[in-house]
Amino acid sequence: MNRAPDFSAQVAEQAVSWLLEMQQGAFSARQQQALQQWLDAHSEHRRAWEHIARVNQRLRGVSSPLAHAALNGPKSGGRRQALKLLLILGAGSAVTWGMREHNPLPPLLADYRSPVGQRRKIALGAGDQLHLNTASSVDVDGGQRLIRLLEGEMLLSASQSFEIRTAQGVLKSQGARLNVRQFADRTHVALFEGRVELTSNARAPMLLPGARQLSFNATAVSEPKSLDANSGAWVDGMLVAAHMRLGDFLDELGRYRRGQLNCDRKVADLLISGTYPLDDSERILDLLEISLPVNVKRFTRYWISVEARV
Repeated sequence: MNRAPDFSAQVAEQAVSWLLEMQQGAFSARQQQALQQWLDAHSEHRRAWEHIARVNQRLRGVSSPLAHAALNGPKSGGRRQALKLLLILGAGSAVTWGMREHNPLPPLLADYRSPVGQRRKIALGAGDQLHLNTASSVDVDGGQRLIRLLEGEMLLSASQSFEIRTAQGVLKSQGARLNVRQFADRTHVALFEGRVELTSNARAPMLLPGARQLSFNATAVSEPKSLDANSGAWVDGMLVAAHMRLGDFLDELGRYRRGQLNCDRKVADLLISGTYPLDDSERILDLLEISLPVNVKRFTRYWISVEARV
């Protein structure tokens, strides 16, 4: 259950106004100073701003009309009201709506969960292990060797057979090591070793090829591709980029941070390579300014933008 917000509706309205202004383009030095002055004026302002950053993060991938209006609508009264409502409610209604479309059980009631920025290892018996990535949750029925991935990402290393259920299908593994990630509209699976059978609404059961990765949803299964450099690297606390778009890199890094991590479209197609420790995202952002022609602007702790260097 969401806690009641510790800020007024009036302050929520002010926070929404700042958000809409920020999303119109790069902030000038004057605007950034004005925002900082507003934040410093009262602790209630800062609480509302940090809260709206968390709300925006939670809405990514949620398919409810209210969330869609808040994130994608024009700068209008309707969008302002949607943002204000979600800010006050903590996005609980929209998130619950979206999750109900994709998952059989609420993630908050899951058997195992990992919060944002943390990873978790779960012993399944007989030497089998289940790893949870950031902001992930699963239900586990050890007796039937059944795992339900409710949100996020997991890596299973097991000598026994397991059944993994996602929102888009079922994976039956036999002595396999595989990574499974639940997106809002699809499941992505990378098979490192072993045997896995996929059953989905898209097609008849199929065996996944070894050392390959693919995605599937309710209507289609993608062509298998070679494993990329970042497949499963999160288990070792690393983010590996091999000629990755900066926009995609920041999307991945943003999964491990609270708040909003934005990328200017002008620099989104820059390519980045390297191996980066996930437990020190601030250091990663500092390195970006050294290796790429970008500036990292920290409006607040929970709102960061990577923009072209001027």
